[in-house]
Amino acid sequence: MGYSQFFNRDLSWVEFNARILHEGCKKSNPLLERLGFLAIVSTNFAEFFQVRVASLKRLAKTTNDAKDISGFTTDEIIKKINERSHEIIKNQCEEFNNQILPELSEHGLVYVKPKDFTDQQKAFSLNFFQNEIFPLLTPLRIEPNNFPHISGKNSNVIFKLKQIPGIHSDFLNSDFQKLSGEKKDVTKNNLFALIQIPQNEDKIIWFPSANSDDDEENEDDFPRRTTAKKYFTTLDDIILTYGTKLFPGFDEEKSMIFSIDRDADSGVDEDSGSHYIEAMEETLAGRDSSFAVRMLCTDGEENEELRELIAKNQELSEDDIYKINGPVHLEDFREISSRADKELFFNPWKNYYPTEINAKDNIFKSLKESDIVLNFPYESFDPVIKFISDAADDPKVLAIKITLYRTGKRSEIIKALMRAAKSGKQVTAFVEIKARFDEQRNITWVKQLEKSGVIVIYGIVNLKVHSKAALVVRRENDGIKRYVHLSTGNYNADTAKIYSDISLFTSKSEIANDITMFFNLVSGYSILQSMNTIFMAPINLKTRLLKMIEREIENSTPENPGLIVAKMNSLGHEEIIQMLYRASQAGVKVLLNVRGICQLVPGVKGLSENIKVISIVGRYLEHSRIFYFKNSGEEELYLSSADWMPRNLDRRVELMFPITDKQAFKTIKTTLMNFFDDDTNSHELQADGKWVPKENEGGFSAQQNLHDFYKRKDNPSKKDAKQEFEIRRTERKF
Repeated sequence: MGYSQFFNRDLSWVEFNARILHEGCKKSNPLLERLGFLAIVSTNFAEFFQVRVASLKRLAKTTNDAKDISGFTTDEIIKKINERSHEIIKNQCEEFNNQILPELSEHGLVYVKPKDFTDQQKAFSLNFFQNEIFPLLTPLRIEPNNFPHISGKNSNVIFKLKQIPGIHSDFLNSDFQKLSGEKKDVTKNNLFALIQIPQNEDKIIWFPSANSDDDEENEDDFPRRTTAKKYFTTLDDIILTYGTKLFPGFDEEKSMIFSIDRDADSGVDEDSGSHYIEAMEETLAGRDSSFAVRMLCTDGEENEELRELIAKNQELSEDDIYKINGPVHLEDFREISSRADKELFFNPWKNYYPTEINAKDNIFKSLKESDIVLNFPYESFDPVIKFISDAADDPKVLAIKITLYRTGKRSEIIKALMRAAKSGKQVTAFVEIKARFDEQRNITWVKQLEKSGVIVIYGIVNLKVHSKAALVVRRENDGIKRYVHLSTGNYNADTAKIYSDISLFTSKSEIANDITMFFNLVSGYSILQSMNTIFMAPINLKTRLLKMIEREIENSTPENPGLIVAKMNSLGHEEIIQMLYRASQAGVKVLLNVRGICQLVPGVKGLSENIKVISIVGRYLEHSRIFYFKNSGEEELYLSSADWMPRNLDRRVELMFPITDKQAFKTIKTTLMNFFDDDTNSHELQADGKWVPKENEGGFSAQQNLHDFYKRKDNPSKKDAKQEFEIRRTERKF
């Protein structure tokens, strides 16, 4: 059987969600964690359709038969995306209905649908609707030439109404005509109306318990111990059940919950100059009214008329309609976590404060000694916050420079930067306004930073600043000293608890010189000077990668084959893939750990039989980028903010930096290699595009092994504590 040389980028991303769903179906995972994986599938698909599918739909209007590197036209890609996505979402609904809900009930968390309400539950839900929800809602009638705007952010209920017998129709006709200016008989016409479901209200509504103490919120008890069954319904269900009370004189004939995913890929004019922030805010506002990409709606043949009405108005095809047998937004069910038993979650893993850094002393004392590498979330993110906070409060610090991409809702780093600027320090923040779905938050931070006196640079025209770097300039007894922090992940304390990332602290002059040059380059004008240790996209990072792969090809022999090992989020750069194919053909062994998109086709004789691709999906999201090259025994190891994708290597400002400290090198290399021995959370990519899961219950887990290592490192006093990783001596087959 012949194989294409490339998988399609977007179909590969869809398959990543299938791997997440697989984790949600694994009985070995705790129940609430399985629910969490199912919810991630929903949120991933929402963003995917808003960005990638929207982009493809716009492209389809301008191209005819042009094919991508996988050999598909745009229309073919869209069709295949919908086919596979429908299948995955159907499986997701079946898992939720047939497995998750019954098991939740067994553990005392019982979802009650309106048709199953007891008399007491009916009374409570009606009272709740009338007193808490009714005042928030606005009824919107649908007229042939006046269809109400449907926001891309909200769920909605659409009703087909019928007149209640006995109500005097002349009054209704007269009233309707006054409002619409049209002569219509409401007793003979199809009448439709919308209610928008409030976005910021709790989506899970708990029924009162027999024990009043169970209803009291106590955050200190989280996760709460379930001592009796707790019954709940959803806000959507309550509005669906009682929403017709907003239409006096009418009753429900049909009703349906639905939501619309809209295009969120529209950009901003980057030549807007001083009005760039205003232009971005206008773009964000426009997302709510951009063209529709997909509709999610409750399933059922009785709703066909309602689906057709919405789809026609929103110009959606049958393929664009996703009929959900269950909650339209399954992610809303994550709210039940607050009332769940501990046993329904993963056993908590502590993130350990690194022994190399004294939490009580000024951090710069520790950083003078040697390079320090941190591995999140196994190790605490606190030293990164401390680095910026100590710099803000240290009178010897003169300047701070930092890149900010995604920072979180309540950022201690942002507060420290503002504090530093107010104290008179020179503070420069490179804030990437174009960080997808974090634009509004970053705009808010920009305004606060500027108000505090921070020099804010919004980025570079037509390039996203995706690199993660901080520079602190400090006056010491022997002169000016510079301290650098570089990372594979964002300055975000929230994601640092669930994303795996690696960062480097160093005061080495060669790296400090390069980072100083980097900040000067992205903030001003510069005749490009080559950096000595750090590589930067889109200038020379890709070139360096290609040269290192070429070097492995040249040095590889049958007796001593070359070796490339790389870990990243996505792989889709044609030049890089072609060079990896050349490496495979030259006998170089290539091990790739790719979390999401992978367009490279492994295991094809004569092309890629020496390439192995795995993907790890576990309790932590694998986000670090690590690149290893054997180099005939003169090994090189790099960390980077960049994936091997066109956007990262050609259209973003990214950094790749070396690990030269011997102990750090050893630890990171072992971390990288252990992923290829994982046989519990690993999937291996086949030449036909299928991902085959490895499910050895009780087997080797790379994430568990990392946790155990840092746990031992944190408590070396135990006699049996080992400061080395366990290395699996398994044979890696190609």
